[in-house]
Amino acid sequence: MIPKELLAALRKIEIHTARLANEQLSGTYSSSFKGQGLAFREVRPYQPGDDVRTIDWNVSARMQDTFVKIFVEEREMTVMLVVDLSASERFGTRRAPKMRVASEVAALLAFSAIRNNDRVGLIIATDKVERMVPPKKGEKHVMRVVREILGFEQPRAATAGRPYDDRGRMRLGAGTDLRAALEALVRTSRRRSIAFIVSDFYDSGYERTLALAAAKHDVVPVVLVDRRDTEMPDVGLATFEDLESGESVIVDTSDPRVRAWYAAAMKKIAEARRASFHKLGLDAVEIETGGSFVRPLRDLFARRARRIRR
Repeated sequence: MIPKELLAALRKIEIHTARLANEQLSGTYSSSFKGQGLAFREVRPYQPGDDVRTIDWNVSARMQDTFVKIFVEEREMTVMLVVDLSASERFGTRRAPKMRVASEVAALLAFSAIRNNDRVGLIIATDKVERMVPPKKGEKHVMRVVREILGFEQPRAATAGRPYDDRGRMRLGAGTDLRAALEALVRTSRRRSIAFIVSDFYDSGYERTLALAAAKHDVVPVVLVDRRDTEMPDVGLATFEDLESGESVIVDTSDPRVRAWYAAAMKKIAEARRASFHKLGLDAVEIETGGSFVRPLRDLFARRARRIRR
């Protein structure tokens, strides 16, 4: 049985994102990604100006005339959604937590894909790969993908038999291991796919695996950000708790030097992440928890479409 709350959330996302996929992204999505290459369609009689390399010599000999092969672009693609649902995705101070935004983004991308007759698959990861849904077509399958994300219940580390990390610190929730998620993508997706990596990317040590995935697939990082990721509010003495490690620290947020140090440190992390994506030639997009999740994707697809036309 699906809980009523989950069913209501699913229905709301289905109605909203299906409409957005039709009205906002239908044109830009289909023109932003190339298919798998050329697929054979038929043979026809040779006409002056045809490339002699397309002559089908077997058919020509059998028909005692010259025939050429006709190819069309194979539009059908596989879209893989790699969604990070580690404990840090529960954070969000604006419209919705990152986890909810991730489900909305995934639903919008999935509906855009099936409108284009593409297959959609899913990998959910925390500090390990939690779920894998093989690529399929159809709205019913899309709703299963969204349900897996919305209904995912992250087991507390203590109940999973892993209450402490290697340094003896209490874990609060599942950590982030993007390398494991990317390894699963490379290992299981044999055909070249469009792979959207939906995460806040607060992890390290995944860069080499990201490069391997990008060499095989068309990887698009979708970075979920919240304003408080980079700006510390002035609320006096406050206790900050890491959602993944459980570690907490008391900070005097009224000190402007503390807020400036925090802003500089987080800016450095963001710049390093962007530099890594740029080095690999990846089209990345940032989506804020308090803003539109449609506009950044629409702008990304439009940029890609312009580049392909050139």
